[in-house]
Amino acid sequence: MKSIIITTFILTLACLPAKSQVAIGKQSVTNISVSLEFANTENRGLILPYITDRSSITEEGSIIYDTTDHKVKYLKDSGMWVNFSEDDGTVATIGTADLSIQGPDKAEKPTAKTAIGTNGATDTTNGILVLTDADKAMILPNVASPHLNIINPAPGMLVYDTTKKQLAVYNGKVWSFWKP
Repeated sequence: MKSIIITTFILTLACLPAKSQVAIGKQSVTNISVSLEFANTENRGLILPYITDRSSITEEGSIIYDTTDHKVKYLKDSGMWVNFSEDDGTVATIGTADLSIQGPDKAEKPTAKTAIGTNGATDTTNGILVLTDADKAMILPNVASPHLNIINPAPGMLVYDTTKKQLAVYNGKVWSFWKP
């Protein structure tokens, strides 16, 4: 009986979240200030969620690929959507995306969520990927000249261009580059 209790206790501990940091494509994150980090060993990016109706998205800082106009956008603190698919203030090239992969028979699951952080299991913030720590950041995939090195980028792709030292987003037709 004692061995059953010990085994149950060990299994319970193994099921609890042990870390609030996640590394994808590598063994560990680079420092304690990182919640989510991607390996920079391949020319790949992070693909944002394809959204057909953004009206229910209210969380400031949300970043999406808006399928109504095929642009990458983020929700600013004023409740205004800012277009990331233009980088010089001019009218952006309208992107394109194959939405058939979502298909008419695939229902959107608004409660689908992955939360990373110390309170990830109890966090109630709406979003598909939520980083819950207030003192950690996400390091985007690092790609040198993504417009040259990512052979088949997907609409809504987001990377950090290590050559230009800028955020790069792909809207399905063109790359846009952002620098603070």
